[in-house]
Amino acid sequence: MSDRARTAQDVQDLVREGHGRILPRSGGTKSALSRAPDGVSTLDVSELRGIVSYDPSEYTFTAFPSTPLSEVEACLRESGQYLPFDPPFAGRGATLGGTVAAGLSGPERFRYGGVRDFLIGVQFVDGVGRLVHGGGKVVKNAAGFDFPKLLVGSLGRLGILVEVTFKVFPRSEAHATLRFSVGDAAAASAMVRRLASSLLDLEALDYEPHTSSNGGYVVLRVGGVEAGLRGRIQRVERFLDREADRRDDDESYWKSVRNFDWMGDGAWLLKVPLTPTRLVGLDARLEELGAVRRYSAGSQVGWIVVRDAASVLRLGTVLDELNLRGLLLDVPADQEPVSFRDLFRGAHSGSGPLADRVRHALDPNKKFAEL
Repeated sequence: MSDRARTAQDVQDLVREGHGRILPRSGGTKSALSRAPDGVSTLDVSELRGIVSYDPSEYTFTAFPSTPLSEVEACLRESGQYLPFDPPFAGRGATLGGTVAAGLSGPERFRYGGVRDFLIGVQFVDGVGRLVHGGGKVVKNAAGFDFPKLLVGSLGRLGILVEVTFKVFPRSEAHATLRFSVGDAAAASAMVRRLASSLLDLEALDYEPHTSSNGGYVVLRVGGVEAGLRGRIQRVERFLDREADRRDDDESYWKSVRNFDWMGDGAWLLKVPLTPTRLVGLDARLEELGAVRRYSAGSQVGWIVVRDAASVLRLGTVLDELNLRGLLLDVPADQEPVSFRDLFRGAHSGSGPLADRVRHALDPNKKFAEL
């Protein structure tokens, strides 16, 4: 069953009048998160879209949550600005609200920070139908409880977004993508840690393992003014004492990375929070599973792709044994998402006494879905 909201008032009315649990849905680009479990109604908020205001001189904009990322990026590009947290799935139709709710950031999170660092204001409807305001529409506004950060990664369990405000940055004039061949995950981890702790100004730092053999590439991005770009490249090469293989498709390459074109069709996609020191042990197990993977943001995030439900279950066991947690994002169209609790024991970060108190304050009647 599904209801549709066209305004914030509609959302308030449907939350107040509805019976049973609710899961908000918009773009549906993260299928594992947007399919309602049994006994839960879907609230379609896809018509809450459009940019409310944009002031390039203040580097901020306000929009409705179902505004596609591609629409926002096109608007910002006209003023030479962009979303520095590099939101994934923009090319697939992902929205601002879905990106916030899932807490997703792309490769340039390495330098600039994640979505939580750029979301400065929210309006949302809580579990009793109240319209709650948090943050503000200017960068220096820091008054009150930090609802914006609370809602990042909340998966629709604390409230339904009806308006969001972001700060933005000027876009670099020019970019270059460099890659360095590495023999195995241990060598990649060592190189990534060395680069991440250096004074080099890198916009992105990823490890791209080969799928058919050991090794792969450490891939990084530098940006700045055109005249200084060659000097940046030379500093990286001197630091590593190696000549880089420079990609000629910089813009299209990183767009493909954050749209997950590399995962292919009919796959299960998982996000795993990570550290560079834990990469080696995890990668060995993923190699055994035959998983396609990529490590992003200085190996702080692992993106893992498997091809069948049995491999997903084995992956859940692997993560549990390594004391790691995963967030299932995408499933094949002909498959039903397996519940988080069945797949990844303890995968919910939103559990515990404090989290329970927060949920009770915002959703005392348990209107929102437990995923």
